[in-house]
Amino acid sequence: MNLLSGAAPRLSAVPGPGTELDQVLALTSMEPVLRLPADVFREEAAQRMYRPEWTWAAWGPDGRVLARALWWGQSDSAHPIALDCLAVADEVPATERVALAAALLDAGHQSFREAGAEAPPLYNLMKLPGSWQDDPEHVAAVAWRQEATRRAGLTVEVERLQFEWTPEVPLPAEPERLVFSPEPDDEVFLQALLRVAEGTLDAHTVESEAANGPEATARASLQFYLDRPGKRDWWRLAHTRDGALVGLAIPSATPYSRNVGYLGVVPQLRGRGYVSEILAAITRFQAEDGADRITATTDLGNRPMAAAFTRAGYRTTEVRLIFSEPLD
Repeated sequence: MNLLSGAAPRLSAVPGPGTELDQVLALTSMEPVLRLPADVFREEAAQRMYRPEWTWAAWGPDGRVLARALWWGQSDSAHPIALDCLAVADEVPATERVALAAALLDAGHQSFREAGAEAPPLYNLMKLPGSWQDDPEHVAAVAWRQEATRRAGLTVEVERLQFEWTPEVPLPAEPERLVFSPEPDDEVFLQALLRVAEGTLDAHTVESEAANGPEATARASLQFYLDRPGKRDWWRLAHTRDGALVGLAIPSATPYSRNVGYLGVVPQLRGRGYVSEILAAITRFQAEDGADRITATTDLGNRPMAAAFTRAGYRTTEVRLIFSEPLD
């Protein structure tokens, strides 16, 4: 690689607090994409959501920080879950950004594999406006990141919509046709997950089922929500008043807010408005339990789910691009 002065950059994880970390956090860029504020990084690093071994930088021969990659995980995560910030200094020529960023990602991924991670973390490119594709500056900022992540093996791309409900919006009406009941048996919930996943429009579920099969995919989804900060006893199955299974509701949480989590309707009962009733039940539960903000995401292509969020008073707050390694 022939970068800037002609010498290859040094790629390394950043030690704990000190001059090098200060330099990495001070890297600036005029690009119109999310830049993680230094104070947020330090606050969450104190909770082990950012860690020295997950914080990588490229250094020029003169000691300048040329690029940074900041991976994030939960406080108890064994390995990072997502790349939160990928940035290159403005002085790096546009023709060299892709190669530099890809090399930095490769170095980080190799380190995570050596530490026991089975796959590289996904890259979560957040805070894009809904009209980002109409803005040349956003398009350019996204384009080099897309190519760098592809070179680093994250070749699956999904565009997702982020939604939010806040108490200024009236709560959706209480469901009238459904009965919601707890189900402590994970295997019963697994069977419900398998049923509601049939014909899903969720891109990750479709990919996972093609690579691993429906049951393994459902078990992975079950474990994912068991590992989240939400509580298992929040989960509910939804039935008609005569006892037929309609779907399920898995209210959940992140380290930052309550969220909708997972919901679904069995194929034979779709198109009857039940998804709105299940979403209403989740929203009302979270709000009545004190949530002052409820978030949710769905794929851009899942138009029925996006429409249900809008009907329930959720507003679109951002677009996210999710890059991941193919499951096969």
